[in-house]
Amino acid sequence: MSTETIATIWAGLIAFAVMAYVVLDGFDLGVGMLFAVERGAEDRDTMVNSIAPMWDGNETWLVLGGGGLFGVFPLAYAVIMPALYPTILGMLFGLIFRGVAFEFRFRTETERGRKLWDFSFFGGSTLAALCQGLTLGGLLQGIHVVNRQYAGGWFDWLTPFTVLCGIAVVVGYAWLGACWLVWRTEGSLQHRARRQAQVLAWATLALIVAVSLWTPFLNATFMHRWFGWPGILLTSPVPILIALIALGFHIGITREHHLTPFLSALAVFVLCFAGLGISMFPLMIPPDITIWQAAAPRASQLFVLVGASVLIPLILTYSGLSYWVFRGKVKAGAHYH
Repeated sequence: MSTETIATIWAGLIAFAVMAYVVLDGFDLGVGMLFAVERGAEDRDTMVNSIAPMWDGNETWLVLGGGGLFGVFPLAYAVIMPALYPTILGMLFGLIFRGVAFEFRFRTETERGRKLWDFSFFGGSTLAALCQGLTLGGLLQGIHVVNRQYAGGWFDWLTPFTVLCGIAVVVGYAWLGACWLVWRTEGSLQHRARRQAQVLAWATLALIVAVSLWTPFLNATFMHRWFGWPGILLTSPVPILIALIALGFHIGITREHHLTPFLSALAVFVLCFAGLGISMFPLMIPPDITIWQAAAPRASQLFVLVGASVLIPLILTYSGLSYWVFRGKVKAGAHYH
């Protein structure tokens, strides 16, 4: 295989890892954010217990995506990190706070301590989601590069577009979290989650439309891909499919289906990610650094690809087994250990 072919394969693998992280870790970040509107201590315990067996495994995909970027696309890593340091560090701090709160909230005996860790769980989840949206927006709007180095300022990432992307990710993850609770819980908690999912669905779709209308104006490549010929042949099915899935979600949520809303929300996120991929390919760093320009030498790509060919099936097997073993409704009063 040529260097260009291997680089394209790796771009697909990293895109898959990031997408897997978004759709899998997105719902448990959403569950954390929904702590803001859930006051009952027992229901909060049930919410946490619903994601307890999966949340740490979901984050494996983030490590794989970041490690792959470092090993296979060193130029992209060297440019993206200094350009987006604040948002990436914010995301990591949010994930750390959430992880610590996840463990300690069950081991705190005082009511005051429990409230502190509950707030940390909510705050960490929200911060991580917001920073992921800001990072996405900062990448999409383009990074100023001169002589293969970042040449922008400290706050180039902070614009109205990136803020819109951050809000969209926060609301979207909350929607995923509500749909997850509809599937995995029962009783009054499930009923409240169903109402929340209905509201958050329309808010998410409205934000998707806003981001989608803004994105083509950021880059000539995006504009041509979405409105030029023949790019429109690839991009036009995406909004049509999202509209159909939104209809399916509406039918499922109003008829009180349990799994359909969650699958519909996941499908919307996958399609949005596909739309981003169609818009950006073959760019790795807009406006003009391609996948092949950012790639490491062929030998390095092949070396890391051997490890990934073993690691990715193992992660998929572990994740699938976790979801199968811990399938079914989470009962109130169950405890996470």
